[in-house]
Order: sequence, then structure tokens, then C-alpha cells
Amino acid sequence: MPHLKQFARRIFHETLAAIDIPAALQRKLQRKGTVLLCGGTKIDLRDFDKLRVVAIGKAAHAMVEGLALVLSPFVRLEGVVSAPTAPRKPLTGMKYFVGGHPVPNVESWKAAEAILALLKKCDEKTLVFFLLSGGGSALVELPLDPAQTLEDVQQTHRALVTCGAPIDAINTVRKHISAVKGGRLAVAAHNATKITLAVSDVPVGKESALASGPTLPDPTTLAEVKRIVTGYSLREKVPLPLREWLDKSALPETPKADAAAFRNAHFFLLLGMDDLFHPAHRAAESSGFIACCDNSTDDWPVENAAEYLVEQLEELQKTHSGRWVALIADGEVSSPVTGNGMGGRNSAFVLACVEKIAGRKIAVLSAGTDGIDGNSPGAGAVADGDTLQRARAAGLDSADAFRKSDAFTFFSALDDAIVTGPTGNNLRDLRILIAEP
Repeated sequence: MPHLKQFARRIFHETLAAIDIPAALQRKLQRKGTVLLCGGTKIDLRDFDKLRVVAIGKAAHAMVEGLALVLSPFVRLEGVVSAPTAPRKPLTGMKYFVGGHPVPNVESWKAAEAILALLKKCDEKTLVFFLLSGGGSALVELPLDPAQTLEDVQQTHRALVTCGAPIDAINTVRKHISAVKGGRLAVAAHNATKITLAVSDVPVGKESALASGPTLPDPTTLAEVKRIVTGYSLREKVPLPLREWLDKSALPETPKADAAAFRNAHFFLLLGMDDLFHPAHRAAESSGFIACCDNSTDDWPVENAAEYLVEQLEELQKTHSGRWVALIADGEVSSPVTGNGMGGRNSAFVLACVEKIAGRKIAVLSAGTDGIDGNSPGAGAVADGDTLQRARAAGLDSADAFRKSDAFTFFSALDDAIVTGPTGNNLRDLRILIAEP
């Protein structure tokens, strides 16, 4: 059934090709002379003496490129960019940092310091563009408690991403212990007019989770932080300085919606869930599939999500008997690290499906639109009804690979890993389940 895997790969790559960030930015942020139009908001550039840019995330370079195209030649950009890769064409006036992901590195720390120094000089005659995309939580980081070192921050991030907590809970903790998250960048540019443009990898209505919400009011609370730290046994996993800080109850609350810094702040979504679903749906239909979209498994445990989506595909087959069908899903599943292998939540999801689809005319693909899956060099993986048999013939044990968090190694041995390299985008993970009659 290799043709089914090829169809799934084609749908994924056509979807990636359809997501063009510079084009989206030019479409949604239009300039007419000195006036910028975004949604129903009008900004006249003549009202400002300075324009500054802070770009954070896996799509930072593409977003800066798009903004430069909108403003050129009227304005030369000046600001800070932190992304997981170096820019192919650096722009004069921008300071670039190659931050760490999923764990902050020294460049993440330096980027945070540079951003705060930039924002400190912003006044009421300054317009600041914040260009945010996924991955920003690690790419820019500085502890709120000055006693903590980079090593402390790295230990904390590792503890958070491996504790099995949903991303909402992880972000709740991140926001409260960081000097640059949970609305604190907006506060740092208190008097400036702030425009946040977002390429979102978070669910609709949870935009403050994107890059841990550096420019948005934080709806989470200290009480939630305490429950999460206790519920996921995090106190024993974080470094001593943070543990002592938590024990002293020295943690301040994050800025809320009534803070003055948000009165002159605007948020616009450039690309979100629909911008991923629509091209995937079109790509599936153009390949001859009856396609359906499902976003109900966001934050589900990986095995539960696999079982549910395979069942939904079966229901789709029953409804459209004799037809080729495709189920498109997005979002992040929860996949706690239980071993020292190589892989991430996408390849783990496909691995969880291998036995469920064995011997059937079904293919399953799951991959990150950023081209990154956990600690692996891949974006995800693809499997079909023959995968289990091929794996056993090659001496591979799917259950053992799952226990060891070694899904990338498993699929790489079968030539079923999906490797794109960093894509410069980061909407959401994309799952494609297809079946033939």
C-alpha cells in the first residue's frame, strides 16, 4: 500500500506550499501611503518618530520579510529577531539571534536582553511591531528572578516539556517565572503603540499561549501555577533557586487585561487553524478523497488521539462506502517522554496507529508544519497497513520503540520518517488519515 503513503505525503507537502507567510502579511497588513490598515484599525505612520520590530518564533524570518515588503521603501526596519535558524538574507538594522528550541540557549538569553533594552527606549511616539510565531517560549527567555542562571532556566524548561502536562499548563508556569512572557514585553514598552501580528500554533481563543503571550494580558493565575507544580511533581524537578523562590511565595502576578500597557496595544492573527485546514482539505479533495476536518483532539494523550481519529476515519468510510476518504486533524497531542530515544509527538502519534491499521488499506501521517518533531531531525512520520509487518521483518518492535520514545529511529529504519528541515513556518501539527475502499 505504498501509494497511500505517497498520497498522504503529497497532501502534506501541498499544504506546506500553500502557507505563504510574506504573502499573508501583505494581504492582511496593507499600506496606503503613510496609513497602515489591519482589520478595522488604521495607523498613520506620520504619528510616530520611531518604528521598532521584535520578531520571535520559528516563522520570524518570513514575517520580517513580509513586513519589510509592506513598509518598503517608506520605512527601514530596526529591531531584534530570534529564530531557530540564521537568516538567509539579513536586513540592515535588525539584530539576529539563533535561539534554542525546545530548550533556551545563551542566544535566547541575549535576545531577551536585547529586546528589553530596545523596548526601554520606546516612548509614546514609538510604534512597535511584535511578530510572533510558535517556538517563541524557548527562543527568547530571561528569568524574572535574577538569581537564576541560564543552566537553571534550561533545567526548568526540560522539566516542563517532559512532565506530561498539557501545553496550557506548561505555558501557565512559563509566563509567571519569565521576565519576557505573560504580557511583560507589552509592559516593557508601556507608552508605545504596539501591534502584534501572529502566526498561531495554538487553538482559537487561546492566543495568549502563543510564544507564552509576551504582549497579551495573561488570563492564568498564581493559584494555577501552584496547582500545576504540585500536580505534576515539578517542585522536585526544577533547580534549587526556583524552588526557593516558589517556596518564598515571591512570585508576582502577571499583567492582566486592565493594565494600562494594553490600552494602546493591538493583536491581529495572520495565519491560524483555518489557514492550515483549508489548503489541506483542498489538497485531499484534489487527489480524489472525500475529506473531513477534525480539531477535537488538541492536547489529548497521544494514544487516545490515535484511537479516536482512526475510529473517525472508519465512520467516514461507512458514511461514504466505496469512496476514498481522508480525515484531516490538527493541534498538539500530549506525548510524555518515557525514554532516551529520538522522536516527538508526531512520530509517536503515527507509531500509536501502527497496530490499529495493520493489514488495512489505511495510511496515517502526522508532521509539524515547522519541520521539527521533538528532539529528532524529522518533522514526523507516515505509516500504512503494511508497516507493522515490514517492521517485524526488520526486527523492529513498535511497542518497545513507543516506550523508549524512539519513534523517529523506528520510522527512519523503514524509510517512513518525514524530513523537511526547518520550514520557516509554524502553524500547527497536521495529521492526515486516508483510506481506500
